[in-house]
Amino acid sequence: MNDQLGPLAHPLAAPVDYQIDERRVAWITLNRPHRLNAISADLVEGIVESLDRATADDARVVVLRGAGRVFCAGHDLVEDDQSALTSRAWVDGLQDITRKMRGHCGIVVAVVHGYALGGGFEFALAADLVLATRSCIFGFPEVEVGLSVTGGATMLLARLLGPLRAKQLLLLGERIGTVDAQRLGLVNWVVDDNDVGSRVNAVVEQLLDRPGASIRLAKIAVDVGLENDMATQLDLEAEQLLSLVGTVDAASAREAFRLKKGH
Repeated sequence: MNDQLGPLAHPLAAPVDYQIDERRVAWITLNRPHRLNAISADLVEGIVESLDRATADDARVVVLRGAGRVFCAGHDLVEDDQSALTSRAWVDGLQDITRKMRGHCGIVVAVVHGYALGGGFEFALAADLVLATRSCIFGFPEVEVGLSVTGGATMLLARLLGPLRAKQLLLLGERIGTVDAQRLGLVNWVVDDNDVGSRVNAVVEQLLDRPGASIRLAKIAVDVGLENDMATQLDLEAEQLLSLVGTVDAASAREAFRLKKGH
């Protein structure tokens, strides 16, 4: 991937590298490139801790990426202690990644390259926006090795694709490329490897250019709208609008818009 994608992860650092820049953009890097960023207990702990730090730092944008050739190759079935799979505490920790990504007050952008398999695919599903390289491969191999998904993929996939297509991916473990993933609504942007850095930075700047409260409430409304009935959702949207219309951010944004249009 392009080295211009935010601050570089420390090559000898912990399994997950966390950095935040002066714009309050948090960069979380899966940093086990020698194991293709496969999921281990240390990696799970590091992601959870990094998401907690992003919340404490009030990060407006969180970029989740992988060091090396691959975003995340799924669970580490070679080096990691397999007895952890029988621990509910370990599973809860893994699921905390989904909870914290979807619950973060800012926007979470997953930058995916190489492979996003198993839990790596789930990390992408839990993000608010997904940018993937053209050659990336997505898939859920869990059933092939006698396991099951744990990060909410059964719900998220079914909502995005419908139950038949979700079952096809989960039961058969079919791999799909980035273009097909975008066609199915699983990826926002498809980019060439050399363009990743510039495209991610452009997306981040667009997000930072929007009023923080407005973009945060829009994220919440879409997420809870998956559960709400129409009456409840309309009430929520009305409450959100009324809470925003008198804010300084909203007034500044409207004034900037008028100036841009020449009024």
